[in-house]
Amino acid sequence: MNPADVAQSALPLASADVSLITLFFHAHWIVKAVMLGLLGCSVWVWAIAIDKMFLYARTKRAMDRFEQAFWSGESIEDLYRALSAKPTQSMAACFVAAMREWKRSFESQTRSFAGLQMRIEKVMNVSIAREIERLERRLLVLATVGSAGPFVGLFGTVWGIMSSFQSIAASKNTSLAVVAPGIAEALFATAVGLIAAIPATIFYNKFTSEVNRQAQRLEGFADEFSAILSRQIDERA
Repeated sequence: MNPADVAQSALPLASADVSLITLFFHAHWIVKAVMLGLLGCSVWVWAIAIDKMFLYARTKRAMDRFEQAFWSGESIEDLYRALSAKPTQSMAACFVAAMREWKRSFESQTRSFAGLQMRIEKVMNVSIAREIERLERRLLVLATVGSAGPFVGLFGTVWGIMSSFQSIAASKNTSLAVVAPGIAEALFATAVGLIAAIPATIFYNKFTSEVNRQAQRLEGFADEFSAILSRQIDERA
């Protein structure tokens, strides 16, 4: 082949602009919609992740402060009065709920201890369930983006490849300069899907583990505090 012909055939490929912005603007409108949706999901994932990082750090610090106060030897009545005067969450909320049920039983006219242990355990379980629900809020979004993101991106890729093949058939030109941009546009959608899905999956696994850790800590405190109240019930019965 004549070298001049080779150089001439390479000119369209060399001059073709295959930057990411150009690929986006040249893509089919359905592929554009898929990529914009996935980019929006990626921003949402990072917003949730940053919010959860601060939330779990605050919750852990609050648990540490409460446990330090609880095991410091301070009277639980004084601790209850201090905590019940303000909104509480996490371990403090579990303690306040149990103490409120305890005081209601002792302040009633009958002063019946029948079922008191069970009622205390029930209110603590309800408090723990509410706390876990608060910690798990919006984690389903991470799980959904992590599992569905690649498939949504793959849908955009398939649609883009179909559009590229239609363009190739219409132009009746199968040179690399004609085929490559269309294929690159299609694969760009899969790349965006992975960009959204990979962090979502990592964050979901990390945060699920953190929720389980904090739930076990709450349940451990509930068991210990229930045992303390059980001994006091036996002494007063």
